[in-house]
Amino acid sequence: MTESPQKTLGSEARSLPPGTFFVVGPTASGKSGLALALAEHLDGEIVNADAFQLYQGLDVLTAKPSPQELQQCPHHLYGVLAPGADCDAQTYRDLALPVIHEIASRGKTPIVVGGSGLYIKALTHGLSPLPPADSTLRARFRTQSLGDKVAELMRLDPSASDNVPLQNPRYVERALEICLLTGQPQSQLRQSFANASPNVNGFLLTLDRGVLYGRINHRVETMITHGIIDEVAALGNLETGSAKAIGVREMRAHLAGHVTLADATEALQQATRRYAKRQMTWFRRETCFQTICLPSEPTAQFVRDTIDRLFPCLKPTPNSSDPSSST
Repeated sequence: MTESPQKTLGSEARSLPPGTFFVVGPTASGKSGLALALAEHLDGEIVNADAFQLYQGLDVLTAKPSPQELQQCPHHLYGVLAPGADCDAQTYRDLALPVIHEIASRGKTPIVVGGSGLYIKALTHGLSPLPPADSTLRARFRTQSLGDKVAELMRLDPSASDNVPLQNPRYVERALEICLLTGQPQSQLRQSFANASPNVNGFLLTLDRGVLYGRINHRVETMITHGIIDEVAALGNLETGSAKAIGVREMRAHLAGHVTLADATEALQQATRRYAKRQMTWFRRETCFQTICLPSEPTAQFVRDTIDRLFPCLKPTPNSSDPSSST
């Protein structure tokens, strides 16, 4: 199921409730399936922390949970934003914290799942007070190349490369926006955010690189057969929000007749592998999660045994040991 973001952030939801659990890692590492096993084991509900799964549409391209998975336990913050809406870490935090608190208030375990490092860090570390998005600047950014934006950012904040993935246009634009609106280097404003050491429970999922890249390549091929070309075509000329997802540019090139489907597929596989590498670089800097090296095909029993061993403070549901409850 999905929910609309109707609630606003109140003073009671400024930090995470105890017992919130995180499942983070690179794309195609199996986060969604493992989160389902955890939700069953811990009587939990899943909260999305993937930037593009927040949007309506592009269900296949962004690898949203399947209808069958959505029926297995409550899922929150999937498909809650209009395709063209802007979203940043503060917006995500304002959406997610009330949902997480509401889940915990019912005695359930909130399980935050995703690979968008900055959004996850906004929950685990909090955020320094930063200015909201500026529509005039965002419009100007759309007319600039990534290289021009990076050059401007580095001129205003020479230390930006220490905390901004310069290959990611969204992060570059937000960092540049903060510099321009405040007149200060964003790296200094975010220093308290970077230095925080939260006490949170969670897994960082890792796989052998060859296995992960093989999973990525197979996933992209499956996406092609399940309709991502039609999903991208339905976006029309949209350039904001979900249109920035990996794969949109590659499939648009094919739709425009500039590349073959085979070349577009290969380009999407390569872009996704590069994104997975950036994700792992980001998460390796985060020390608040327990790194779990997954077997190539982890089972629900593996998940249950691992969480019981590493997080004995978390109480499983009474029937979680029932073999019939295996996913």
